[in-house]
Amino acid sequence: MLYLLASCIALLIGPLFYRYFSSGSGLQKGLDGFIFVSLGGLVLIHILPELLQHGGLLAVVFVFLGIWGPTASERLFHRYSEITHNLTLSLGIGGLLLHTITDGGAMVLAQQDGSSILLALGVIMHRLPVGLAIWWLLKPQVGTRWASLVLVAMMLLTGVGYFAGEQLITQLSLENTVYLQAFVTGSILHVVLHQPHGQHDTDKQGKYQAGIGSLLGIGLLVMLLLMDSGGHEHAHHDHSTEQLMTWLLTLAPILLLSYGVAALRFKLGLTPQDSSLARRWFQRLAGPEALVITTLLLGPWLALFQLLVVFILSAYLSHANVTITDPHTKLPSNSLRFGFAHLVDRSAPWILLSLVLVNLIGHPSVPLSNPLLQVIVLLLVFLPMRFCNLGAAVLALALAYSGWSPIAIMMPLIAAPVLNIAQLKLMTWPQRAILLSIIALSLVAALRLPLWFSLFTLPEVVNLVALLILSGLFAASLLRLGPRKFLRRLMLSKPAAHAHSHSHSHEHATHEPSTSHTSVQSTAETPSTHDHSDEHTHDKAKADKHSHH
Repeated sequence: MLYLLASCIALLIGPLFYRYFSSGSGLQKGLDGFIFVSLGGLVLIHILPELLQHGGLLAVVFVFLGIWGPTASERLFHRYSEITHNLTLSLGIGGLLLHTITDGGAMVLAQQDGSSILLALGVIMHRLPVGLAIWWLLKPQVGTRWASLVLVAMMLLTGVGYFAGEQLITQLSLENTVYLQAFVTGSILHVVLHQPHGQHDTDKQGKYQAGIGSLLGIGLLVMLLLMDSGGHEHAHHDHSTEQLMTWLLTLAPILLLSYGVAALRFKLGLTPQDSSLARRWFQRLAGPEALVITTLLLGPWLALFQLLVVFILSAYLSHANVTITDPHTKLPSNSLRFGFAHLVDRSAPWILLSLVLVNLIGHPSVPLSNPLLQVIVLLLVFLPMRFCNLGAAVLALALAYSGWSPIAIMMPLIAAPVLNIAQLKLMTWPQRAILLSIIALSLVAALRLPLWFSLFTLPEVVNLVALLILSGLFAASLLRLGPRKFLRRLMLSKPAAHAHSHSHSHEHATHEPSTSHTSVQSTAETPSTHDHSDEHTHDKAKADKHSHH
């Protein structure tokens, strides 16, 4: 009963936090950053692996329907976009209400002999961001009364789950409601990503507070994952968290070395604004900092093959005078700032995405053992995004650790930075055909390469220190940019502004000026409206072409 009471109190803390943090625009940005990271991270790292375990690949389809379905509906039926958004919000709240019943059942399990107290603490702690998110989402839209009713309903349903016994819990188990919960999970992500009532704020202090809020959200997320691994018996979830940690420990010192190599080549004059288009293409495709990861962690043979293909691609793309999308339009003057700040800002989102993505698609419930199917899945991942070379190298490494085929491991190394819709739009059909032919022939040739292997293994203490330093660099980037701008690089273009009350948040966020000279947003990446995104992209392409030739 004490656990039940504590879980209800945790829900009520949310409105108190909201009342304090919404008193100023900077504090409100901190609140937005906290919810964005804690709730989004909880879904990606904790909920999605469980959905995959019980529902397989079809569960991911329902998640994507929940995320992109409302966006597509709002674009197709612009007049009814407000109805669509409110329906999505209702679905998300309904899913959270359904989930509270299982929270009550978890409280019963936590009180049984031999159960860890961490299970109950994990349930109580994860109610903090949920209660906060409920108030954050509902109060500005429907007022205090309805938001309060939802919180009361959540507490009552927690009690229902606590007292109803095993029969009701079994009926509402993940096995029986997996696809419904997957769709609702996507709806929750849609609402959180679209920042329904954010306010325009160009104050630097406000942006730093958004970063601080996101760092606090990461701290809560780490705490919840540690509690969950101590209290739950989900074997794969524990394995997947440990696997992610192992990858990070192995990768951290090599990534720091890669950033050091980037700083060195910048000091020696090899910069993203080089006068030679071939050298600029080489930097886009391989760095050469990405070759450091390939050489040390995948072996010299794969690195030599990657270098050869990158030289061929760079020579062809420069000969065809293909403009590079998303160029580095502004660079720092200091080489260390370039390697350990500017490049971190551009690569950190891709590195984190690659690790989380492979952790999900490498799940045993996802049948991707066929090499052709692996290539198709990677194509679907690459086309809507603009991978950087370091993110592509990390993706290849994670795929190798997950046991994927050699052709799938090599594909990110040679194709991810160039094979995307934004880049292909700047090419003619013959140029696209030649590019795809070079990539296809290279992948066929990669089948004859020897198996990948790591050149050496560092002591665990070195890996741990390197991971702490890398975490500090990523945290500094998050602090400089805030969570939304930090992740904006992953998007091809900003979604169209909604026609209802939260539309201004998109438009203002798009025009928000940079608070640090180390962060760069290309014109193609931040269009003011969806309708003019292509026009801005081509304008930028022309400007880039004239500036170098």
